[in-house]
Amino acid sequence: MDSTTYDLPATPKQIAYARSLALRNQTLLPWEVQQDRRSLSAWIEAQAQLKPVSEMDRLPTSKQVAFAEKLARIKRRAVPDECFRDKGLMSKWIDGNR
Repeated sequence: MDSTTYDLPATPKQIAYARSLALRNQTLLPWEVQQDRRSLSAWIEAQAQLKPVSEMDRLPTSKQVAFAEKLARIKRRAVPDECFRDKGLMSKWIDGNR
């Protein structure tokens, strides 16, 4: 017999905890992982060990901001406001305006 016939469904408590971890870590909780208790348990264990992403980790560095502002002055354009809230966006703006 197939081993999947013996898999137990994830508990509502497990799913709720997994969703809170997904939110904290800003990651997706795959649908297929939620289908059985063992898979979800492994996913939870891996996610629980991750360091939460803090607001400061997402902000651009002072060097990025200074360089972007220098580029903006040279190009005579403004750095979009959203770039000051996300280092990835700031990096893309810098790359596109070098």
